[in-house]
Amino acid sequence: MRRVLILLVLYFVFSKISAQETFPVYSDYLSDNVFLIHPSAAGIGNCGKLRLTYRQQWVGVEDAPSLQTLSFHTRITEKAAIGVIVFNDENGYHAQKGFVGSYAYHINFGREDALDQLSFGLSFMYVQNTVDQRNFISAITDPVISQIVESSNYYNAEFSMAYHYLDAFAYFTVKNLLLSSRDLVNSNFESLNLRRYLLTIGYYLGRRNSFQIEPSIMGQFIERTGEIFVDFNIKAYKSFDKYSELWVALSYRQSFEGNTIESFKQITPIIGFNYKRFMVSYTYSSQIGEIVLANGGHHQITLGINLFCNKQRATGCPNVNSLF
Repeated sequence: MRRVLILLVLYFVFSKISAQETFPVYSDYLSDNVFLIHPSAAGIGNCGKLRLTYRQQWVGVEDAPSLQTLSFHTRITEKAAIGVIVFNDENGYHAQKGFVGSYAYHINFGREDALDQLSFGLSFMYVQNTVDQRNFISAITDPVISQIVESSNYYNAEFSMAYHYLDAFAYFTVKNLLLSSRDLVNSNFESLNLRRYLLTIGYYLGRRNSFQIEPSIMGQFIERTGEIFVDFNIKAYKSFDKYSELWVALSYRQSFEGNTIESFKQITPIIGFNYKRFMVSYTYSSQIGEIVLANGGHHQITLGINLFCNKQRATGCPNVNSLF
């Protein structure tokens, strides 16, 4: 009986591994962190951006998923930019650690102080998967359980485009270009990183040193499963002076079509504050609807600093024109 239970636990754990995204797409891109999901955002603004995030899911549940990221991107020439992301994604006995390196190229068609810019981005990713079996206990010898920390490595790539025109913006990104295989445990549990397409469009209304609103939509399409997720976002900014700014955001995510049994619905409020080159934000996500996987919400803290700042443009949303 114990052997059967252990095998069921292993099946559940590894099935979750197969479904886990290489780099999960959350709503933290609204925390002035678009680069996390769109490589073409590297060096998009007037400042280089260093961001640190910590996300904890299902608070109160033991071994619940958590994610930590450290990212930085900046211009290195008038048109070229680079970026890096280091992340640690833990989910019970499974963990992913990875490094992402990005290169972006920006072509400005307008005046230097305005914004009419086409951008291209390319990222390469290295990921190490680990499964900790040291706490798996069986009364009899079981070849499935090795009671060690097993690991495997794989690579992937992303391509991205962006276009900014005055206060409007659009991003398009293809994730998991290589469809690389993840051989997770003893070659018995293998899955492909599903190719995912992201499209973000938005518009910025208002002027700096006043009240501004930034509505946006971000859609995701997963190629093999046919799943569609759409984020409906609204973000508002209030400047107190040229050094400080308070902003709040609200995101609603829903799934459409695909192989989901029930529509996935999630609401995410965010609050943040910018002071000179520093920023801090808090994000809370909660699933809503008839089927809820866990009662605990998802909490995230983002800390950031802007570096190597240049003159602001006359147009463009706050993601482009950062405080300094």
